[in-house]
Amino acid sequence: MSTAQTAKRKAAKSKKSIRDKVFQKSVSVERSYDDNSLAISLFGSHHTHLARVEQKLDVIIHARGNKLTISGLIEDVNSACQVFEGLHERLEKKMPLDLAEVDAAIRMVQSPKGDVADSNATVRTPNRHISPRSATQTEYLKAIDDNELVFGQGPAVTGKTYLAFAKAVECLVRGDVERIVLSRPAVEAGEQLGFLPGDMREKVDPYLRPLYDALYDMLPEGQVEKRLENGEIEVAPLAFMRGRTLANAFVILDEAQNTTAVQMKMFLTRLGENSHMVVSGDLSQVDLPRGTRSGLRDAMDILNNIKGIGFATFTDSDVVRHPLVGEIVHAYSDVETRRRTGARYEPEPQTDTGNNGG
Repeated sequence: MSTAQTAKRKAAKSKKSIRDKVFQKSVSVERSYDDNSLAISLFGSHHTHLARVEQKLDVIIHARGNKLTISGLIEDVNSACQVFEGLHERLEKKMPLDLAEVDAAIRMVQSPKGDVADSNATVRTPNRHISPRSATQTEYLKAIDDNELVFGQGPAVTGKTYLAFAKAVECLVRGDVERIVLSRPAVEAGEQLGFLPGDMREKVDPYLRPLYDALYDMLPEGQVEKRLENGEIEVAPLAFMRGRTLANAFVILDEAQNTTAVQMKMFLTRLGENSHMVVSGDLSQVDLPRGTRSGLRDAMDILNNIKGIGFATFTDSDVVRHPLVGEIVHAYSDVETRRRTGARYEPEPQTDTGNNGG
């Protein structure tokens, strides 16, 4: 399809969307909150939370005292009301509320499979309580609770590894497992550990640094050091897993797209009694040599019908960091899709209409 045809279809779709909205009924509803202190937190400093809901859900909100008037198309108003109900419930449970949580509630209500109440579910770690911020994150956490082995696949910054770490720390502190084992492939983009300077720990630490960062985010520094020393937390490259049986453990394999099929099989067969295993990765960022099949893709294809194994697939709509990061991930995803379908993806040449004179 040509660029002109694509633009024509988009324009027609936009006109239809506008036409459909014209015939929808506009409504106004009121909401009031008895606890003034909760209302202040709900509205946000200088009404920043109200402004975010207005922006994202295309409604108009007027606040007077502890009362809100929400106006707009009936579907949008209903979505806004669900957001405020979920956020108010969060405050009643004495859970923190900031713009990130407001965005999470909006993301939940905009998803066909989302439920705003799910954003109030909590994974408890000593340093912080962590809530899912998208419908897929909710599914992912439920899959980890319900299955001994879970695969999480999708773009970066969607929370795959971070949420798995949170569940692992929660299980360790609660006494459900005796240790956490964190691993990732230590060879990426063709580098070989033997040619890097330093002893073995100095060689692998740069690859495993993101795993340490997540640990320090969830546990006090002293606890991390103590648990690393006594073996309750082990951070190791994938090559060190061979020949072991990991029982009574919560095992996480990060960057799994960079495993080979043989390495993945080796890792999965380390699962022992009373253990949980989470495998996360992004198949759009494979650093294996050309022609080498990713162990993550191979395992997901082979194991997708086995009971007791859960799967969660994240998309760019699940990006939970800075909004600009979501736009970046979406842009790259769009280009990759067009490349695969053979469409033209190079930017249109720009004509310089300015004065080239000095």
